[in-house]
Amino acid sequence: MLGMSEPGRRSRTPSAEVERELLAAAEAVLVRDGPGGLTVRAVAAEAGIAPMGVYNRLGGKDGLVDALLIKGFDRLRAAIESADDPDVRTRLRDGGLRYREFALANPHFYAIMFEDAIPRERERESAQVEEHARACFGALVRGVEMASAAGVIAAPNPFEAAQQIWSAVHGAVALELKGLVLTEDPAATYGAFLDTMIRGLAPR
Repeated sequence: MLGMSEPGRRSRTPSAEVERELLAAAEAVLVRDGPGGLTVRAVAAEAGIAPMGVYNRLGGKDGLVDALLIKGFDRLRAAIESADDPDVRTRLRDGGLRYREFALANPHFYAIMFEDAIPRERERESAQVEEHARACFGALVRGVEMASAAGVIAAPNPFEAAQQIWSAVHGAVALELKGLVLTEDPAATYGAFLDTMIRGLAPR
């Protein structure tokens, strides 16, 4: 009968929905098994499709990784942009707090985003991934621009200042993810670090 599938066979599903299911399956595998467990076969099994479907829809493992990277950078950007306190200094500091919260809540995402935790067949990620990564960094640049305009920090070159902030924040978060924060209260240490960094950027 039209519209019915044979027993044991998957009914025809729109392409976009299949891709969403594959991406959801890839995220589930990544979160459960870590970067080392993310294989085409594991994702296909999680999604309930043949492995060839991953190649047909997403171009194989590199395509899966690209899709996850895009999701990760979009989530991190949303986290940074969720800092919306009317006080600009507080907003800049909250953006730093959100960065840490994202990394601690999504360590496997953070690993594939910033540590090349999954070997790739091609040398680098796609132009689309780079676009989303730059958009994520752009959220930090806008925060710096607002803080500079309000006189909270001195940043004649907001892009350069944003890179310095990211370098410091990433370093602090990476140490914590590796279990290398030796103080009793890592959250308090990180908050104090943000305060020190913002004071250091204040106009003389």
